[in-house]
Amino acid sequence: MNKYELALVVSAKLDDEARAAVVERAKGYITRYEGVIGTVENWGKRKLAYEIQKQPEGYYYFIHFEAEPACAPALEKEMRILDGTLRYLIVRSDEEVPAVEAPEEETAPEAVEAEEEAVPEAAEAVEEAVETVEEAAETAEAAAEEVTSEENA
Repeated sequence: MNKYELALVVSAKLDDEARAAVVERAKGYITRYEGVIGTVENWGKRKLAYEIQKQPEGYYYFIHFEAEPACAPALEKEMRILDGTLRYLIVRSDEEVPAVEAPEEETAPEAVEAEEEAVPEAAEAVEEAVETVEEAAETAEAAAEEVTSEENA
């Protein structure tokens, strides 16, 4: 099985339910052709590089999946006539198909403590950097005043 990525641009004129239906239908086509869906990335509403069907914006979705080589041309035929889709692109990927991520577990107490200890250290580093910048600014101002006084003399 090969790894693929389906990039899908859905019309911004559709409401949330209709957009979700378009994405589900695309996922259904993948599974119909014996593909295994990995992750679905929703990049949200983006401005298009140029208007497509008089629409300046669209919703971007990226569906990672594994399938047999025959799936790509069949999926392309289905995507061509899918309503609500402005553009699509199926690309073979050499990267590992990301698995569906499990919900994040609660943060371990050790990690919280380490993070709490790092915050004051970071604040001190920022204060030191600010002092260094202020000193450099004062030095630059003094040098500028010297140059100005020499020019006036």
